[in-house]
Amino acid sequence: MSEGKGDIRLEGLTKRFGDVTAVDGIDLHVPSGEFFTMLGPSGCGKTTTLRLIAGFERPDAGAILLDGADMSRIPPHKRNVNTVFQSYALFPHKSVEDNIAFGLRYKKLPREDARRRVQEAMDLVRLGGLGARKPAQLSGGQQQRVALARALVLEPPVLLLDEPLGALDARLRVDLQVELKRIQEQLEITFIYVTHDQDEALTMSDRVAVMRDGRIEQCAAPRELYEEPATAFVANFLGAANLIPVQAHADGDDTALTLGSFTLRSAGSGHADGAAMAMIRPEYVRLEPHGTTGENRVPGMVEEVVYLGFHQDVRVRLATGTLLRADVPNDGDAVEYEQGDAVAVHLRAKNLRVLTEDASVPSSAATGHFAAVSAAEPA
Repeated sequence: MSEGKGDIRLEGLTKRFGDVTAVDGIDLHVPSGEFFTMLGPSGCGKTTTLRLIAGFERPDAGAILLDGADMSRIPPHKRNVNTVFQSYALFPHKSVEDNIAFGLRYKKLPREDARRRVQEAMDLVRLGGLGARKPAQLSGGQQQRVALARALVLEPPVLLLDEPLGALDARLRVDLQVELKRIQEQLEITFIYVTHDQDEALTMSDRVAVMRDGRIEQCAAPRELYEEPATAFVANFLGAANLIPVQAHADGDDTALTLGSFTLRSAGSGHADGAAMAMIRPEYVRLEPHGTTGENRVPGMVEEVVYLGFHQDVRVRLATGTLLRADVPNDGDAVEYEQGDAVAVHLRAKNLRVLTEDASVPSSAATGHFAAVSAAEPA
């Protein structure tokens, strides 16, 4: 792949369906060779954005630039991008090799060159020895590999993937996530991937755009999104998050947080002031013996303990009424907690972040009774 191929820019991209604005003025740059993921709940506009790039939908406004050339009005078959869908869309009467070779018929390649490229694509997705089989003779994971090879054999600079692993079981999805990342890095082409699965986004992506209501809520590397979410929506969608309504007051480089009669400190977030949401991930909540004193300690009582194999999900009600989750590893040394145990809850300053108060947070949060919601649960 020649350097610089596969650079995508979206400028003011807008798409409406009647009175509904599905994509609302998106500006985005995906440089060549990046694994870029659009993540969000159903109806957030991520699939519509992908279909606009592919050419299956026509924008109402804005531009779609591929390597500097606007392709907004170019039909799909003339765009130098390929798409892999959740439904494999394989020809049931054709063999694996014939399915993969189908798109090459229009390239007018010499027969030997076509055979070589089909074999290379099969080897890339690890389908060697299965070329003569029909799709019905393959597993779901193998069929998805055929669909991927069929797209890759055309050597596109950009590959669009619309929830391609959505129909697979959990174990197979994890295996193919690793495979997809390996293939993308090996080929050095641009992947634009759509999913509602946070684990897929965190596992494979160089950058992730969290979408909401047709807009990009935040766009950053996976670690930054998880550790430093900009809003309560991002924090709550990308992983489990404890969201605590507080009053915030700037204190130098830090922020002083008022929670009932307790004062907490958030390190390095001195811009906040007024009503806000404090956020801490369950794995950063530390449970200590009742009566432990020190900075950012709040007394609480264990309400529920859920055993999850390698860790326990401990639900603790703070003295202020807020319900928090603590992720306690089952490492052989952890304290066994039971309902009714009194504890001190340590909300470490370096892990306690201050977010903009967000209308997407359930109204119960305003009363101080908000339990963290995992992205796997309905939002």
